[in-house]
Amino acid sequence: MSVIYCLNPHCADPQNDTKTRRCRSCGSNLILHKRYVAIKKIGKGGFGTTYLAVDMAQKNKYCVIKQLEPATTNPESYSTALDLFNREAKTMAKLDHSQIPRLLNYFEEKEQFYLIQDFVLGKDLEKEVKKGNIYQESAAKNFLRSMLPVLKYIHSKKVIHRDIKPGNILIERESKKLFLIDFGAVKEQVNTQLMNANPQSAFTKISVGTMGFAPPEQLAMRPVYSSDLYALGATCIYLLTGKAPKDLCDAETGELAWEKHTHVSATFAKVLNKMLELDVRKRFNSAEEVIQVLELVPYEEELAGSMVNLSNKDNNNNIKDNNTEEDQSDVTVSSFTSQNLADAIRKRKEKQKSNKPRIVPPQIVNPKIEITNPEMLLQEYRRGNRNFSQQTLSGFDLEGFKLAGCSFSQSKLIGTNLQKANLYRTNLVGANLAQGNLKEAILKRAELYKANLKNADLQGADLQDANLKEASLKETNLCGANLTGAKIDEEQIQLAKTNWRTVLPNGKRKWW
Repeated sequence: MSVIYCLNPHCADPQNDTKTRRCRSCGSNLILHKRYVAIKKIGKGGFGTTYLAVDMAQKNKYCVIKQLEPATTNPESYSTALDLFNREAKTMAKLDHSQIPRLLNYFEEKEQFYLIQDFVLGKDLEKEVKKGNIYQESAAKNFLRSMLPVLKYIHSKKVIHRDIKPGNILIERESKKLFLIDFGAVKEQVNTQLMNANPQSAFTKISVGTMGFAPPEQLAMRPVYSSDLYALGATCIYLLTGKAPKDLCDAETGELAWEKHTHVSATFAKVLNKMLELDVRKRFNSAEEVIQVLELVPYEEELAGSMVNLSNKDNNNNIKDNNTEEDQSDVTVSSFTSQNLADAIRKRKEKQKSNKPRIVPPQIVNPKIEITNPEMLLQEYRRGNRNFSQQTLSGFDLEGFKLAGCSFSQSKLIGTNLQKANLYRTNLVGANLAQGNLKEAILKRAELYKANLKNADLQGADLQDANLKEASLKETNLCGANLTGAKIDEEQIQLAKTNWRTVLPNGKRKWW
């Protein structure tokens, strides 16, 4: 630390050197809540200021301080800002997702309101694009596949984010994992059916969002879950074109005229355009719908191709295209679900006579690659694949492998050698790691919920802030492991092997 910031919003000169504990300008205490020290101003918005800070109670662990500081003196505006700030804290407290920074603390001090969150080291996507990192179609699809499950999760908690944009999505420097931030504009307890029946019942106090990324119904103070899907689609367009939505907006229709500024397949363009429908009734209803569509995109494209070929056959083969314009809708994005795709295939078959050649449409299968050896795993990782869920990797020698940010959810890793492997923020939910060698492995912030770690060796492993809730730790060797900030209960620790070098969740060593 070279600078300490004074958090008094009225301080004339808030920057101080590290040798003082009181501001040399206004005399305010520089240690917030007896533990947090602000060392860098990260940003300032309409409702407050954000600082990078260190938590002195957690061995100078980095965190983020968000201070309520509305750019107004109007009492009503301040009340609205405070309501949004409190709403953000309340929402963050109930969200527990690996791609959302955790809420660590929330309090009032000297009539100022503060929110403390996990710090994610990385850059937001807006900065990445401005550096010239424009996405291609494959990267854009991966972006959606990474962010859609986050939206599915927050919507399941009855939360609408309402301000999804490139500046509110961070890409972590080490793992390249995406994080959704800034829940200051959230709306809770939304009932879309009620909204459709009585729009007035779903009105919010103020219109919140970013122009260009917010859909019409949100700007009209009637946000629904699919409002976030529109914003995510607009964000994807920004990543593909490098242009803000306001620069792509058609003045007559209000739609985003984006396709001439990038090159994507017609099928993927349909997906994005359905996310960007101005009419809520024509837009995807849920994140799960879009997830299913993205899984079916390559198969729908093949099916569409086979149908076009079918219509072009000459009369010598006695095959004609008898479809009406209405029939063609069977293979558009509006019917993108596995069930509807199957219906389209069945209808096509019914139109063919029994004595005509049979054309079999492509089979819908799970495109997941089966990993058969360590070299293949490493090769896939280098290609950008991070999803190795439900794989059988038992007995693999992965010593020293760098696999930060991967998902091994529900995978079998029995007896696998992961000594000194980098598993930072890795998803190991429900994974079977029994008898595995994880000596000195980096498992910081890893998700090990309900993982099987029976008889596994984690001597000297870094498990700081890892989630070990309901993990099986019978006879697990935790000697010398660092469990600072980990989610683990005393009963689990008692089942494991520990010694005086084991650092407990409170940051202290175990004394006998």
